[in-house]
Amino acid sequence: MSLLAEIKEKASQKGKTVVLPEGTEERTLMAVKEIVDAKIARPILLGNEGEIKDLAGKVGADLSGAEIIDPVKAPFFDDFVQAFYEMRKSKGVDLDKAKAAMLDPLFFASMMVQMGKADGEVAGAENTTGNVLRPALQIIKTAPGISAVSGSFIMIVPNCEFGEQGIFVFADCAVTPMPTAAQLAEFAKTSSETAIKLCGIKEPKVGMLSFSTKGSASHEVVDKVVEATNIAKERFPELAVDGELQADAAMVPKVGSSKAPGSLVAGQCNVLVFPDLQAGNIGYKLVQRLAKAEAIGPILQGMAKPVNDLSRGCSVEDIVNTVAMVVMQA
Repeated sequence: MSLLAEIKEKASQKGKTVVLPEGTEERTLMAVKEIVDAKIARPILLGNEGEIKDLAGKVGADLSGAEIIDPVKAPFFDDFVQAFYEMRKSKGVDLDKAKAAMLDPLFFASMMVQMGKADGEVAGAENTTGNVLRPALQIIKTAPGISAVSGSFIMIVPNCEFGEQGIFVFADCAVTPMPTAAQLAEFAKTSSETAIKLCGIKEPKVGMLSFSTKGSASHEVVDKVVEATNIAKERFPELAVDGELQADAAMVPKVGSSKAPGSLVAGQCNVLVFPDLQAGNIGYKLVQRLAKAEAIGPILQGMAKPVNDLSRGCSVEDIVNTVAMVVMQA
């Protein structure tokens, strides 16, 4: 059974509810049948019920088993307005602005997750990452002790002897362009959680990547990775983490033992934390294309409750898979 099939199977046993705020987006509607049939989640679509059903009829989407909620008609709409006002009044939000925000399905969806009306949220088929993240960060916020959201990819590399039988978690590949040392340390923590929850990796081993291994080169960008490693070890003593490591020293046992003797993770890493977004994004795409690896993601990490962002070029299957991953994060 493939990793994605395993994730879907495990998700089907959890009985979670996932809100899909893009209720009049065609691929989202087409994904509902598989989500329901496979019992991956109980989907909630947001929007005008008539418009949603009309579009479903035009594209042949079966919405049986999905709940449709029109935010303005929801019995808890006024409660959500008041809650958002209380959250944001110190930022200049009055009741009129709070009401306008709750009329936006993305804000309403994040409030549903925050208030326990849904276990997670999936959006982004027709909205930018910024538009998806903005309400989530205002309402759900980051997890305790986490200051920045990151985006990881599960990389499944065929015929690969490294990592967890060819399975890796790469981060950050999608969100934070220039993370601080403290944020890199947080990415190590949240990526390890992704490895456990989604990949079934029992012992995540984190490599903090650089162009240097254990002082082989000197530069301020290397110093940041060294600092990040020290912060990770201090703040998250349960993590198996080391750095700074070059990619081969992190993954290849022979190179790891040679370049970083005595390291508990060098040559064995299944979680790779890149020094910045450029390196992470380039790295995952190179592995995906050159090694013909399967890249699952991006998976948003560091939120207090699960929200996941889709690519606007996503397929119906991508939406189904992302819903399953949100269930596993919940």
